[in-house]
Amino acid sequence: MRFADTACAGLGIIAVGIALGVLLTPGAAREIRLVNAGIPAFLVAALALPAMILGGTTVHGHADDAHGHSAADATGEVASAAVPPKPYNPTQPIDLSGVEGVTPEQQARAENLVAITLARLPAFADYRVAENLGWRSIGDELTGFEHFIKWDLIDDDDALNPDAPESLVYRVGTNGSRTLVSVMFLLPPNVPLGGVPDVGGRLMQWHIHDDLCFTPGATPRVAGVTTVGGSCTAPLEKLAPSPMIHVWIVPHPCGPFAALEGVGAGQVKDGDTKWCDHAHGAAGTFS
Repeated sequence: MRFADTACAGLGIIAVGIALGVLLTPGAAREIRLVNAGIPAFLVAALALPAMILGGTTVHGHADDAHGHSAADATGEVASAAVPPKPYNPTQPIDLSGVEGVTPEQQARAENLVAITLARLPAFADYRVAENLGWRSIGDELTGFEHFIKWDLIDDDDALNPDAPESLVYRVGTNGSRTLVSVMFLLPPNVPLGGVPDVGGRLMQWHIHDDLCFTPGATPRVAGVTTVGGSCTAPLEKLAPSPMIHVWIVPHPCGPFAALEGVGAGQVKDGDTKWCDHAHGAAGTFS
């Protein structure tokens, strides 16, 4: 076995160990913050890169035996080949590359957020467990998706934490079943859309809901939309909007950070266009 193969295998084991440590260590999710969220993914890349570079020679050597090309030719072909974006599939390694304008650091942070959400969110797979822990439905099940919110988490300083998510999203089946499909992270209402944290760059488009009317009380429920003038008819209330972002744990046509459609899509920052990440969107119809 060549040195490159040995190095690649050894570094791969180390990288996997680091990644698993991040996902399986209790409380690790709370360390996802605006600056260091991408550290584990960055370390994986840093450890694997030297072996990948060295291993390239071995791969080309095997190709030479089969096809008779020179090592130089093979290297040139690989270097010039464009790798297309991969659709988001939660059962496969997370790869959110291929979006113009997204830096490697933003990509790493976004991938890390998806990875830790996939690992932690299933703790709330049963909506009854979530209810017992304090999450309450906002009564939007007729849309096909039901949001359960733990209202006291919205104003805390623990952002993007799948161990304590502000909102859980369940897909409602025709038989009344509820399947956990997404988390919806919310920031405090005093954070404007223009001041949201830069976690994943263009991969993550935050939005608000500024046109919904809720019932009064400690656990509001959606009961209508605002009038043309943007107000709610008493006793319904319009809540101060909070910036929010979904992370889907199932494939979605617009990628892992997609908003809902229709009224559920909300409003994005002034001057921005609602964006669908087709590059990482799942094939077929989301249902």
